[in-house]
Amino acid sequence: MDNSEHLPLQGVRVLELGTLLAGPFTGRLLADFGAEVIKVEPPGKSDPMRNWGKKKDGVGLWWPIQSRNKKSITLNLREEAGQRVLKDLVKESDIIIENFRPGTMEKWGLSYERLSEINPKIIMVRTSGFGQTGPYNKRAGFGSVAEAMGGLRYVTGFPDRPPSRIGISIGDTLAALFATIGCLTALHERERSGEGQVVDTAIYEAVFSVMESTIPDYLLTGYVRERMGNILPGVAPSNIYLTKDETFIVIGANSDGVFMRLCEAMAEPELAVNEKYSTHDARAKHMKELDLHIEQWTKSLTAEESLALLEKHGVPSGMIYSAKDIVEDPHYKEREMIVPVEHPELGEFPMPGVVPKLSRTPGKIHKPGAVKMGVDNEKVFKDILGMTNEQMEELKGNHII
Repeated sequence: MDNSEHLPLQGVRVLELGTLLAGPFTGRLLADFGAEVIKVEPPGKSDPMRNWGKKKDGVGLWWPIQSRNKKSITLNLREEAGQRVLKDLVKESDIIIENFRPGTMEKWGLSYERLSEINPKIIMVRTSGFGQTGPYNKRAGFGSVAEAMGGLRYVTGFPDRPPSRIGISIGDTLAALFATIGCLTALHERERSGEGQVVDTAIYEAVFSVMESTIPDYLLTGYVRERMGNILPGVAPSNIYLTKDETFIVIGANSDGVFMRLCEAMAEPELAVNEKYSTHDARAKHMKELDLHIEQWTKSLTAEESLALLEKHGVPSGMIYSAKDIVEDPHYKEREMIVPVEHPELGEFPMPGVVPKLSRTPGKIHKPGAVKMGVDNEKVFKDILGMTNEQMEELKGNHII
């Protein structure tokens, strides 16, 4: 069924001014659910994301995902003529997304105060390393730095090694998720007040927001969470375990009821009432010993055998998937989490599916990111702003579009 006319954000127009990750990922999420997202790039200077990631036949494989469902225009915001065009677009839009260093929009004469005079309903979603205020606000701040200063890098890795990073750009992604929440919240509030506002998302704060109880742990007990590899402090059993066929599996059985079911799966129900393991605190105290005991059991079985037993007894468990495993998994297929989309140069292009899944008005992927910059210039500038061919040619000649 074609849901293109029933997407939940249909009718919402978004101007995406940022580059790379955090801002454009917010645009992608809004576009997935039907917002008209207009990606703005300076003429002659594309978003670096176009060339990031692995390449196939010279085409970057990250860009088609990050910029899917978006329109592509060129506009030079460093020039007054380009700023005037943007202001005209702001009059016809609902949301602006930008992730420049704080002060950049103001330098261009495009502050929220100026733009809200043009359109009081405009919502400006601003994502930066350290936020729009505070002593660090003018610092350059990529996601990697924010992950470090937000506390995530300190606890990631093994205790006998330096801090590590997670294998994806998690800081930027978290910031985009929080920015999207803020954007949709402001959009909802606007229904009551009729006014827009600024959504100020700092990447380090997005990271810090998911750092669980690390701050009260320190301030109230003096405990500083350190790197602990594949475990969480005080949570057991929850680890990776080697199997007979040299495969690691994950088992999470850290609540009393689930631990009892794990013991039954292991054919050792007596472990569940052993005073060393019968409570959450006891298991935390004897974590290493308990993990070794569980791994003795997993090493006696293949991964398939152990996972079958764990599933039978209702114990959360699973393989550690590579991209190959994901592609071959029937659950991913059934849930439409890998969606083929036609790419003009590469043919069928596999995309991550839309998350979350709405029962009545689900999101949709209808096209990959535009291969060429400015392919929608005519559609946007003529249809939305009513420009003539002569006006467009003049802007093009002056390197404004």
